[in-house]
Amino acid sequence: MRLRRVALVAAALALVLPLSGCLEAFLPPAVRSTSVPTGEQVAADLESYYTQQLVWTGCGDDLQCATAEAPLDWTDPQRDSIDLALIRQAATGGEPIGSLLVNPGGPGGSGYDFIRDSVDYATDEQLQANFDVVGFDPRGVNHSSAVSCYDDPADFDAYLFDLLPGEYGSDEWIEALRDANEKFGEACEQHTGELLGYVDTVSAARDLDLLRAILGDKKLNYLGYSYGTLLGATYADLYPEKTGRLVLDGALDPSTSSFDVSATQAQGFESALRAFLADCATAEDCPFSSDVDAAMSDIRTLLDRLDASPIRNEDGRELGSSAMTIAIITPLYSEDTWPILRQIFTDVLRGDAGYAFQIADFYYQRDADGSYADNSTEAFLAINCLDYATDGSMETIRAEEAELIRLAPVLGKQLAYGGTGCAGWPYEPTRVRGPIVAPGSSDILVLGTVNDPATPYVWAQALAGQLQNGHLVTYDGEGHTAYNKGSDCVNGVVDDYFINGTVPASDPRC
Repeated sequence: MRLRRVALVAAALALVLPLSGCLEAFLPPAVRSTSVPTGEQVAADLESYYTQQLVWTGCGDDLQCATAEAPLDWTDPQRDSIDLALIRQAATGGEPIGSLLVNPGGPGGSGYDFIRDSVDYATDEQLQANFDVVGFDPRGVNHSSAVSCYDDPADFDAYLFDLLPGEYGSDEWIEALRDANEKFGEACEQHTGELLGYVDTVSAARDLDLLRAILGDKKLNYLGYSYGTLLGATYADLYPEKTGRLVLDGALDPSTSSFDVSATQAQGFESALRAFLADCATAEDCPFSSDVDAAMSDIRTLLDRLDASPIRNEDGRELGSSAMTIAIITPLYSEDTWPILRQIFTDVLRGDAGYAFQIADFYYQRDADGSYADNSTEAFLAINCLDYATDGSMETIRAEEAELIRLAPVLGKQLAYGGTGCAGWPYEPTRVRGPIVAPGSSDILVLGTVNDPATPYVWAQALAGQLQNGHLVTYDGEGHTAYNKGSDCVNGVVDDYFINGTVPASDPRC
């Protein structure tokens, strides 16, 4: 799951078709150029969707792409349709067990790009040998019918990076933030149209069932990371009888409020920052003292100093505490990127904002020329505004600010003010917050990393406890998510489950 926003972060020939269709019936599913839907019975107004065939075309080395149609509004399927983009790597071992749909998180992350660019990061060789690995962009995201908010990237730059008038956290500053967020929502509605009101997670989970059926799988096999765990758990709640093998890695707790998410993440990133500083003390290029408490205090002082006197970058942008916080938390997602964070602090302490902006740009998928590679940030905000109700009153904002500072003295203030994020949003939230039990589902594995800053371990414990057939798999390590991150224990458990259906008798505590 991405950090909840900081401030503004806040046709073929007719004669050929019968012959090719006949021959394809004798080919293994992995090499068919068209899918064979399950043919299951659905409501009459959904038949045209559930009987559609995916047409796969080559789109890169050993990859195939297709587009599916889904209802814009699942309560009125005949009203209009949207496109869902898919990409597939056929099972490398021959006859597949079935399809394995993968979601990288976000919300707003592109599963299409994830598999296209990083299939070996998303899945290991065992899963690739046994499954057709399928990436997809949920509604609102990137290659699918997508949320759009600006034509000019400079306008998006202004929304994300411009410094607000007034002292950080003052009433004047909060009102400016609220106004900026409201204008952003208006721009999204203007550019996206009515799709903006239908990018919620429940609708995306219904899309997931449609994809399952037209791929030809009677039950869903699914690997969801981070936010993808909420999507997978929502699917299990809606369609428990159609769950096959589901792994939810880096879990969200579906019962948490928007503020609960912010508070738990603030503590998670604060804990990860302390772990980083303890490690930093052992490095020759560490810009802080070996006393972790003193170093944490120095970072808080630095954030305050950046608000009082921002550092101007070569491109004219000014580095205040909001952009600096994004530059701090991004390398905290993985222990492997802690050296990057050491360099960021070293440069900023010398008055150089260049590297900090490079990392913030990476977080926002902003390219060096000022363009944006995808719409992940717009989609992230649009989906969250439908999924989480917030209270933007000044009284609530002040109470939440005080609590976040208490829970996370260094980063808490910069992670506050989330109640303004959906201020004036054109559509009301639609997801009903609460625990997900999914009675009657198959066994579901829930993976949690003990010191995961983005989706803290307590959420994995909560989700595994809520699910009637949930099984917790604990990874005693650092960083965000656990599968395919270097633990043979975790990979063995997940692979054995997906390939053989084996569920661990108890938490293996990897």
